[in-house]
Amino acid sequence: MREEWQRAFTSEEPRLSEMVELYESLGYEVRVEPACNDLPSTECSACCQQASCKTIFVRRSDSQLP
Repeated sequence: MREEWQRAFTSEEPRLSEMVELYESLGYEVRVEPACNDLPSTECSACCQQASCKTIFVRRSDSQLP
């Protein structure tokens, strides 16, 4: 059975790329999406849009599943 995507990290560059590389090196599948879509308030959303924040979602690759 395939694991669901889990929210892992929200940031902007250069930390974003560093974390993508780290999760991939640990064998995870990585998906990056705009962070503003799921933030709790419009204030957070506006700030994050200016900063170009993205959210990293991860799941174990098929080779890691039992």
